[in-house]
Amino acid sequence: MPVTGARRTFIGTAAVALALSTLVLAEPAYAAKPVGSDEGASTEQTGGGDETGIYAAARIQYTGSVAADGGTGNVTSADVNWDPPPCWYAPYLGAKDFKKKMSADLEEAASAPGMAGHAGAAIGQTKAHYEDGFGWEDTPGYEDYNVAKDGEGMFWAGVENPNEPDILKRSSCTDLPFWVDNGEAPPPQYEEAITPEILAALAYQHMQLPDTEVSLAPEETTKVNLPTWAWLDKAVFDEVQATATLAVPGFALQATTTAKPVSLKLEPGTPEAETYPASGTCAINADGSIGEPYANGKADQSPPCGIKYLRSSGDGTFDLQATITWEIAWTGSGGAGGDLPDGTFENAQAVTVQEIQAVNR
Repeated sequence: MPVTGARRTFIGTAAVALALSTLVLAEPAYAAKPVGSDEGASTEQTGGGDETGIYAAARIQYTGSVAADGGTGNVTSADVNWDPPPCWYAPYLGAKDFKKKMSADLEEAASAPGMAGHAGAAIGQTKAHYEDGFGWEDTPGYEDYNVAKDGEGMFWAGVENPNEPDILKRSSCTDLPFWVDNGEAPPPQYEEAITPEILAALAYQHMQLPDTEVSLAPEETTKVNLPTWAWLDKAVFDEVQATATLAVPGFALQATTTAKPVSLKLEPGTPEAETYPASGTCAINADGSIGEPYANGKADQSPPCGIKYLRSSGDGTFDLQATITWEIAWTGSGGAGGDLPDGTFENAQAVTVQEIQAVNR
């Protein structure tokens, strides 16, 4: 029984969220459960599991160079306007399990005190949507929770990104759970439905870049007006990868995000210093290294990557900031792929700068 598009808006209002406080509309369909592993970490997404044994099948697993225990990694996007997805839609439950879960929640919500007016009407329309084929413009209704198609697909529901700090953003995927046949793409109106690109962005969010310390010569302690050479060997400065995978019966996606180092920026920790080159940004060499190791006989040369301090650090030290820029790209299921914003990772090193002592005879 299709109705106008306005009806869909009504069903998604705050009234139904209040009425169905035990449903996926008012709380995340999945509760993140970080799990550490020797290969990295995974974030297990389960949906409304309890003593009944009803669990969502969706699980995003992170492997490769990722933060432990499902936490965020240490890479920062160079694009301040880019953020990982705050929420998305993913496979939730099969038809029989969904009926068991949703019908019980609707029954509980309908019997709660004060469920009249708009809230009560919303509950009734939601029940009709899943039991009696009540639909609207671009969203068909279901007969008996689609139980006749159990095993041929799944209901999908909103998933919150547990690492998104803004509660309004992470709880914005509030459309009612919808059915997707095995092997089929979600309906186009659900723009936040999980895709390889979303998985790639999540892998980016969890990526852990190596805590690389820049080699210096002189090491740790240098002299005023003496060029300090800085470099990174290719062996300790190579690309890293993080993979995000989601697999359920009839639906599987995967994406691998790759970070490739492209430059090193040096900030001396004091304005009374010069950098080599003058911009402080050292480009990557053809062999994948940055800068050049100091060797005997180069004392009178300017380093291709380095610093010259113009005053002493006194009794303290200067904090040399070494920021590595990483070029981020991804590949995923079905030949998908593309670029993500460059990432940066900053490391600080304490440098002691001493005055050159002159001896008068």
